[in-house]
Amino acid sequence: MAAIALVVAPHVAPAADIGLPKFRAVDIDAQIKIGYGLAIADVDGDKRPDILLADKDMIVWYHNPDWAKHVIATNLTKNDNVCIAATDIDGDGKCEIAVGAGWNPGDTVNSGAVFYLIPPADRTKPWQPVALPHEPTVHRMHWVRNATGKVELIVKPLHGRGNKNNEGKGGLILAYSIPSDPKTPWSTSVVGDFLHASHNLQPINWDQDPETEIIVAAKEGLWHFDRQDVAWRPRQLTDVWAGEVRDGHLPNGKRFLATIEPMHGTTVAVYHEPKDAADLWGRTQLDDSLKDGHGLAVGDLLGNKQDQIVVGWRGMTPPGVPGIKVFVPEDAEGKKWKAIQISGPEVAVEDLKLADLNGDGRLDIIAAGRATKNVRIFWNEGF
Repeated sequence: MAAIALVVAPHVAPAADIGLPKFRAVDIDAQIKIGYGLAIADVDGDKRPDILLADKDMIVWYHNPDWAKHVIATNLTKNDNVCIAATDIDGDGKCEIAVGAGWNPGDTVNSGAVFYLIPPADRTKPWQPVALPHEPTVHRMHWVRNATGKVELIVKPLHGRGNKNNEGKGGLILAYSIPSDPKTPWSTSVVGDFLHASHNLQPINWDQDPETEIIVAAKEGLWHFDRQDVAWRPRQLTDVWAGEVRDGHLPNGKRFLATIEPMHGTTVAVYHEPKDAADLWGRTQLDDSLKDGHGLAVGDLLGNKQDQIVVGWRGMTPPGVPGIKVFVPEDAEGKKWKAIQISGPEVAVEDLKLADLNGDGRLDIIAAGRATKNVRIFWNEGF
């Protein structure tokens, strides 16, 4: 087991007088290299959510609650790792893991890699990587369920094959079916093939059937993909270039979508569901001051049965001071929001997640900082 030193950060967010609970910031790792992607899942089956990280040249997980760091894969490809997906597929209480690597967004022909990791009996030891077929510029992935309840892996590239300047063929989003023996070939099917500069996606289940739908953020806006029999049916929701997307519910119970616009952008926006499903969603801009927005999450941090929006930016391109803000709705319709900053240059956010890490019923914020080289938990200590 690797030794770990906990670094308690001096920054504590203001208390309930500004409408947020207290957040206590703790670095569980101050020596990461980039921190491309986070995932939250129970790795070892102890019924506690662990933190997983796709770092530059290694895949690691941090054991809850001592946050001991375990390296389970190194140097999968010459180029960097870029994403990770973790969920319990077989119901044994322990997660399965897939990762994306070979990251080189400038090479839209030969870059990219996808691996499924087979765990040893001792899950703190190195896992066996199984290389899977892939498109160039593999960028994001999620585990989802199909109509039969089986889990599939959705993998999305940033660019289409051979793209230049965000133009050319659309990116090929693939669904991977898991064979009974993961070392044997995995079959793939096409989810979508027409979007460009597609930075992120979000699994959802809006129609409450067994299968997962997805929303993809791209140059062409937000697109909803729902599986109809075998094929996926796309539906355009917005027409503004978005880099990040998450969904939630407003105080009035209606659905909303939160975005960072454009890719690596400056703007936080909320989209409101239209009365007519054929119409584009209405847009409310919340903020246009981000410097290189790169992290987005939605959840109930306040414990008031309403969703808030958490946004992180890394201040890299264009350069600036990083930060994290929480946006709290101030009316039932979600037309007015209050922005509260809870972090500044301490975390240059590459990715962030929300999860109740200690079982106290409160969502905590987990962030990976690129330039700051840290993984930080913002413990939600209530009002």
